[in-house]
Amino acid sequence: MTDSFKTILVTGAGSGIGRATARAFLAQGWRVALLGRRRERLEEAAAGDARALILTADVGDADQVEAAFAAVKAAWGRLDVLFNNAGQSAPAAPIDEIPVAEWLAVNSANITGMFLCARAAFGIMRHQSPQGGRIINNGSISAHVPRPGSVPYTMSKHAVTGLTRTLGLDGRAFNIACGQIDIGNALTDMAAKFTQGVPQANGEVRVEPVMDVAHVADAVLHMAGLPLDVNVPFMTIMARDMPYIGRG
Repeated sequence: MTDSFKTILVTGAGSGIGRATARAFLAQGWRVALLGRRRERLEEAAAGDARALILTADVGDADQVEAAFAAVKAAWGRLDVLFNNAGQSAPAAPIDEIPVAEWLAVNSANITGMFLCARAAFGIMRHQSPQGGRIINNGSISAHVPRPGSVPYTMSKHAVTGLTRTLGLDGRAFNIACGQIDIGNALTDMAAKFTQGVPQANGEVRVEPVMDVAHVADAVLHMAGLPLDVNVPFMTIMARDMPYIGRG
């Protein structure tokens, strides 16, 4: 798609999947709002593109999220797509060894942050003219099956699935589509550990296959480019041979 009037906000755009996706949309002529906590990383991702809007915010902070989305509306007048991507993980551990502070930090990004950004996007899309838009939530393979010692992350990603299902229902009356992309082993800094070996359900440590993160960006582009009367409620994209089917 090369429609320069299409607008998307990508959270967590300074690194990993968010960075790759933001750059892919810019390359296709979209106006892209890059939201993250570190301005220098967002500017590097935008690479000086005039269609990029840099927004520094913590997705877990309601006031910062509200201000960021207000800036998008002020700059462009509308928001067509939200890629609700920002999130974080925690070191693997049994639940009784997980510090409460780590649990709260994961929840702040992966649940509160997802809620706040979806809430802000939904409000803009509901009241803009023409009405409507699309929200794409970044779920995870962990929204289906866990890795060992991943209680905070796995719980948070199951919550994202609940958000996706509910917004998919509630958005119908306002021409708002909501879908989820569940990603497995895209090669980013966060996933580099898979190439070194990670614990498996049987107690072994194994190297896992990974895939180019560009394939994720292409998948999000496909979802975002569909007409609003068409939706991909859930898409799973993964390195073919990673442990998912049969995990555990």
